[in-house]
Amino acid sequence: MPTFVASTATMECTMGDSQSSLNVLPSRTIFLCGKPKANISDHAPIVNISPFGKCRSLANPVVAAATAANMGKLTPMPCIPNTPSPWKNGHNTVMEKGDASLLDNCKLQCVWNGLISIKKNGQQ
Repeated sequence: MPTFVASTATMECTMGDSQSSLNVLPSRTIFLCGKPKANISDHAPIVNISPFGKCRSLANPVVAAATAANMGKLTPMPCIPNTPSPWKNGHNTVMEKGDASLLDNCKLQCVWNGLISIKKNGQQ
């Protein structure tokens, strides 16, 4: 059964080489285990979504340029998430600050073809 997500949840991206943490700003009114509860609007790069180490997606212009400069050998480069759209499949009947609550089975699409998912809900 899906569970609600709080700040410091662990995430991974299919195009990144390391895990990352979700940062939910402390302006929330609901807290889980003393941490702000997340909603589907917590998708801003760097503010909410920290980098995932090195990106290996050729859709990322920096990776594509580095790969071309390396004679076509895939050359991962530092991840800068590009997540302009909200998380998908939030809990629409439990709202947080006017948006659906984030669940640990929600997905977030990065423009660079990475799919971001929650690995640990942050409620530890």
